[in-house]
Amino acid sequence: MPVPRAPAAPVVVSVADHSPATRAGIRPGDELLLLNGRVPRDVIEYSLLVDEPSLELVVRRKGDGDPRVVAVEKEPGEPLGVEVSSAVFDRVRTCDNHCEFCFIHQLPPGMRRSLSLKDDDYRLSFLYGNFTTLTRFTEMDLERVVTERLSPLFVSIHATDPEVRADMLRNRRGATSLRWLRALLDAGIEVHGQVVVCPGRNDGAVLDDTLAGVLDRYPDLATVACVPLGISRFSTEAAMRPHTEEEAAAVCDLVEAWQSTFLTTIGRRMVFAADEYYLMAGRPFPAQATYEGFPQHENGLGMARAFAAAFEGDADAAMGARPGFFAWVDGAPASGYRAPRSDVPGPGTIHEVPAQDRGPTTRRPVAILTGEYGARVIEPLVASLGRDDIRVVPVPNLFFGGNIAVSGLMTGADISRVLATEPAGHRYLLPDACLSEGRFLDDTSVDELAYPVEIVASDGLSLRRALDGPPGTPVGAGGPGGGARLSRPSRVAVSIGGPR
Repeated sequence: MPVPRAPAAPVVVSVADHSPATRAGIRPGDELLLLNGRVPRDVIEYSLLVDEPSLELVVRRKGDGDPRVVAVEKEPGEPLGVEVSSAVFDRVRTCDNHCEFCFIHQLPPGMRRSLSLKDDDYRLSFLYGNFTTLTRFTEMDLERVVTERLSPLFVSIHATDPEVRADMLRNRRGATSLRWLRALLDAGIEVHGQVVVCPGRNDGAVLDDTLAGVLDRYPDLATVACVPLGISRFSTEAAMRPHTEEEAAAVCDLVEAWQSTFLTTIGRRMVFAADEYYLMAGRPFPAQATYEGFPQHENGLGMARAFAAAFEGDADAAMGARPGFFAWVDGAPASGYRAPRSDVPGPGTIHEVPAQDRGPTTRRPVAILTGEYGARVIEPLVASLGRDDIRVVPVPNLFFGGNIAVSGLMTGADISRVLATEPAGHRYLLPDACLSEGRFLDDTSVDELAYPVEIVASDGLSLRRALDGPPGTPVGAGGPGGGARLSRPSRVAVSIGGPR
């Protein structure tokens, strides 16, 4: 049977027990060549196709030779029960910008190739919340987004002045590609924007002009995030530097002034400054209500306030906003730094040790390992408990260096260095945000750490439960390894300002 072959057919990586796929004999390793006569381009199309109650699959099994047809019957809306190998089956649309502030260009040599993939693919924006510049967006892309209602999307703005934007992206199409943003909004697509603020480039008067341009041309944007430039010690861009304390304070002032303008004009604040700005400026975070439901929680906007609220018992604040396709559909696992963090089941949960394995009931001292920014948020929360058996241990990021101080970019090497100075016998808690499939960004694993650690989901409720409840299952140094899938991946798992 002649069968069209996708550039990379979706491969089955797991099959749920007692599912329609299991009943039909689908196995891990099978290639799904056709679904009801169509070749799916990505997991979006795949999910729409497998939603049908009657399916005809053309399957190729390794070692079996010719493909075979498999008929599947299931109840309307019943999941097929298959997880496939990737989110995009054809080629990921890579980024052709050359932004001097791009963090991927600031990675040290020798890191995993998946971390160096620069995508500018609207599908990954929809699936995971990645930010796209729209410089490679086309009329066909617009038609698909509008027809299939691929919403929300996330767009990097950086500047609304065409010349400034083209210069920052180092791409002449940057001057005109925001026309697609207007087209998306006109079609009723929910879009969240982002401005990476670079000192001396698009801060000050340029940022003021950008926010004026947003109000004038894109007032129907859902939100706009102003996030600081991250600089590692591997940056080769002489013009890129960290914010000073005064510059960070100026961004806070400007954003808050524009919030008042947006609130008066359109009835909502629209623009928000990332938590790092308040930390850099030494200022208290805005009140929880000003974040209007934390719509860009995972981009570091209001994460500290949500973390504190969850720590104090507000379960609704534990997750923040979880936009993206994977908030409601299973399909393909995220890869690279978007991969599932660890074997922690989800917010507010830890792995409890059976009573017979807990050892002495006396409370052991607890050390919370976190990034330097995270420590500044968590320390006052821990102090409010009035306990003398809990310490917050900041982990300076010497691996990346520069101004990198977020928990999500902690590496095994830095954690090991800190643990080498710590006493044995304590409980060490580690946020899952710094793990990807059980491994750190420097490709080390929790098994290589000096002491066992307890992996805790990166929200305040989970941390509080880990501190108040029985010790969790230690991971590493003889404990069970991480790497099992979460029920669904978040778009970019972060902990008090994680990787963007």
